[in-house]
Amino acid sequence: MCLTIALLSVKLMAQKPFKASLYCKEAELSLVIDLYEESINVPGMEMFGPMHGFLKGNIYGIWSITSAKIINEQSAVIRLSNDQGSETQEVELTIQSNGKYNFEQVGGVAIKKIVGRKLEKIPKSLTFERKE
Repeated sequence: MCLTIALLSVKLMAQKPFKASLYCKEAELSLVIDLYEESINVPGMEMFGPMHGFLKGNIYGIWSITSAKIINEQSAVIRLSNDQGSETQEVELTIQSNGKYNFEQVGGVAIKKIVGRKLEKIPKSLTFERKE
């Protein structure tokens, strides 16, 4: 019975790999995504209605996914906007063979975090894993 349930959840994950709650331990960031439909309410921005997801954690503010395009079963491109709408960042999201997600910032402005009393850029490339 447990094996059947485990196999079903793996099958469902494979069917919609871009609908997930992800976490990057290194950068202390959470990425909540549903790139198939706008179904996620962004904390503090509910007045804008459901979106494709958001990025939050050890960064300056909450970044909303304002657009998303699934390229193929392993890759997608998302556009993030900060909570003030003044900065945007394009990100390539790729699922690796080990099931982890590579988050690569492309052009635009860098997403920043607060360190002491200064803003510093987060790494351009991060690895996220599914939250259990």
